[in-house]
Amino acid sequence: MKPNGFKQGQTYPLVLEVHGGPHAMYAKTYFHEFQVLTAKGYGVLFTNPRGGLGYGQSFVDAVRGDYGNGDFQDLMDVLDYAIKEHGWIDINRLGITGGSYGGFMTNWAVGHTDRFKAAVTQRSISNWISFYGVSDIGYYFSEWQIQADLTDIETLWRHSPLKYVNAIKTPLLILHGENDLRCPIEQAEQLFIALKKQEKETRFIRFPQANHELSRSGKPNLRIERLNAITKWFDQYL
Repeated sequence: MKPNGFKQGQTYPLVLEVHGGPHAMYAKTYFHEFQVLTAKGYGVLFTNPRGGLGYGQSFVDAVRGDYGNGDFQDLMDVLDYAIKEHGWIDINRLGITGGSYGGFMTNWAVGHTDRFKAAVTQRSISNWISFYGVSDIGYYFSEWQIQADLTDIETLWRHSPLKYVNAIKTPLLILHGENDLRCPIEQAEQLFIALKKQEKETRFIRFPQANHELSRSGKPNLRIERLNAITKWFDQYL
């Protein structure tokens, strides 16, 4: 999506949006968050990496046991393709954001590439070890998605963005609801403390009375604050 007021010959910042799930999909429908970003002058890139719906069961299953590998490469390939096809994208002003699985991938991306100048992670997963068994979708989710349980700490840790905090250079805004039962807020707390311990550029905003549905069915005033926080962060760094 091009930014509002787009003019040929000018360059614009771009935000890569990663959907949740990962077994979900973006399609041709109105999404207010994209509209807010384009209205603020950002281009928006959204796509369906492996693990998403709409392309058959084998495509869905391709992410299982492979979090942060092929799915991450899909997103980078799409980004490279978009940059090649659209000369208005400023490669020095790239951002990334997403919630839930999209938050996991945002955390993962900034720990594996420096190409993004700003990132916003939302209701994310950062540590599969502590996540095991505390989510409202139960212990089975980790076993189903990562294909490991607490008898295989090495695999859970290898797929945890927290392991790669040392490599993060991108300014990272962390948004999380205090009543999130899907991805408990301790996931955000761990990530924030690890970043602060290393004096990384980060900020943590906790949303009271907000659950995993903050961006969709949360209280209107909190939903507005969330959108303001996202755009302010990108305004500051992009």
